[in-house]
Amino acid sequence: MGPVYRSEVDNSALLVSCYRESLRVADGLGAETVAFPAVSAGIYGWPVEDAARIALTTVAAAGAAVAEARFVLFGAETFEAFREVMVVQGLG
Repeated sequence: MGPVYRSEVDNSALLVSCYRESLRVADGLGAETVAFPAVSAGIYGWPVEDAARIALTTVAAAGAAVAEARFVLFGAETFEAFREVMVVQGLG
């Protein structure tokens, strides 16, 4: 579960923490692969493009031992937002 988006409060540090802590736990378990949804980008109202930017840049910079991180995304809009961020950030 991730943070609820509120335009009047910057909860981006909480969203970053969701990914970092998940990777920390995965490393502790010796996992080689992890899969993430677009945390908070659904019913919690986080704008998809911002959620994609936070997710992809956080996972890329985390320095985790996990060999592969996958994003399991619901719908074409979310997929395209993640794909666009990957291209713009040079992550893919």
